[in-house]
Amino acid sequence: MAEYNKENHKDNQKKEELEVITLYTNRVAKVVQGGKRMKFQALVVVGDRNGKVGVALAKGQDPRSAIEKASSKAKKSLKKVALNETTIPFEVMEEFKSARIFFKPARQGTGIISSNAIRPILELAGIKDIYTKIYGTNNKVTNAYCVIKALERFN
Repeated sequence: MAEYNKENHKDNQKKEELEVITLYTNRVAKVVQGGKRMKFQALVVVGDRNGKVGVALAKGQDPRSAIEKASSKAKKSLKKVALNETTIPFEVMEEFKSARIFFKPARQGTGIISSNAIRPILELAGIKDIYTKIYGTNNKVTNAYCVIKALERFN
């Protein structure tokens, strides 16, 4: 009977290498009796550049704890994105609250034509060639969740 070797089993399991990018941090003050309570808010994107991406928003006592909380929440909410080589399979127009986003496939070598708010999300999803346009709002949080909702339509 063959012996079970834990070390070989660990080597055979490939752990996903997830990258974490902080899109947005903000200082939030809550006025209470006796003064103000300061907290920090962070919007984080997590992805493997191979079709999995997640976004989360979290608050913490300091910026580092807010980023750690948001990254752990984003890892739990990873979404699978179906890709067509380096681009998306078809055009899509998606709405989330006041944000509207339009995605259009691009030829290979075009690159990511988008704003600063959604470029990291598309890069971590593994999309290399795409045209995008945002309508309605410049709020990074709303735009990030709108991008995730649009990417879910490709499954």
